[in-house]
Amino acid sequence: MDLTLALIIGVVVIALAFDYTNGFHDAANAVATAVSTQALKPRTALIMAAGMNFLGANLGTQVASTVGKGIIDAPKGTHGLVIVAASLIGAIAWNLVTWYFGLPSSSSHALIGGMVGAALASSSVIHWEGVFHKVVIPMILSPVVGFTLAGAIMVAFLWIFRRSNAPTVNRNFRRSQVLSSAALALGHGLQDAQKTMGVIFLALVVGGFQHTGDPIPQWVIISAASAIALGTYAGGWRIMRTLGRRISAVTPPQGFASESAAASVLYIAAIGFGAPISTTHTVTSSIMGVGAAKRFSAVRWGVALNIVTGWVLTIPAAALVGALCYYGFHWIFE
Repeated sequence: MDLTLALIIGVVVIALAFDYTNGFHDAANAVATAVSTQALKPRTALIMAAGMNFLGANLGTQVASTVGKGIIDAPKGTHGLVIVAASLIGAIAWNLVTWYFGLPSSSSHALIGGMVGAALASSSVIHWEGVFHKVVIPMILSPVVGFTLAGAIMVAFLWIFRRSNAPTVNRNFRRSQVLSSAALALGHGLQDAQKTMGVIFLALVVGGFQHTGDPIPQWVIISAASAIALGTYAGGWRIMRTLGRRISAVTPPQGFASESAAASVLYIAAIGFGAPISTTHTVTSSIMGVGAAKRFSAVRWGVALNIVTGWVLTIPAAALVGALCYYGFHWIFE
């Protein structure tokens, strides 16, 4: 078998493995609050989230285009494929580390970090303007918007239902959470599966099987959608405990508010701007927002600080692993 073809197959397999780890790492994003408020049973929630992930992954390719065409320019041939493979290994390594410690870090930013690290190590072209406008600015804005929007929705709920019977309100919102968590899972698929599509497309362009202006092949879309759905079904129980209980004790109205706010931010970023934002950052900040809206001390800020530390470390840590992997692969294959 030709080395280039073998490397492309290897990169596709690694990319789908990353997509799978993205699914089980981020499964908690869509279902943690619904499970913690007993709106859904854990296994039912994961089945629903997996199905909505698959559907969401088939709703567009704007984010995939940003990742595949707007972050780095990898050279054609074996050298470029080595760079793409190193990018993915860097992202997978950071995903596994943060999953093991139960930290809801960003798979999206791990992937971007891996790409930047491998590109720097190989002296490849990095579109810093694209990284700044499509990654850094959304990385900062999405948690702020998620926190603010979720808090505003929660304040409105507190005022609207201030004289209502609390058990009745909780029961109705618990039912509504089935819809809001499904909407969030759809947004997760719309965002996160597309990032894997973009990397696979980049590998196909580098390998000479696609041109930069071509549409994303349908088999790439289906395989990425399937991988993230299977990973989501496998679950992310460690992170689910962090999001559902350790940040703030979440009630059904808070769960509905946080899920609705986070889903809105995901849709706007993906469809409106093609920006690969972090589902994890958006969901976590939304949970903090609804907690702070009710009572500032309701949020366990020490846990929140640990999570934010993981956010800050994600891109440089994944970049370091991506760079090291590039040097290893470069020595083996070139």
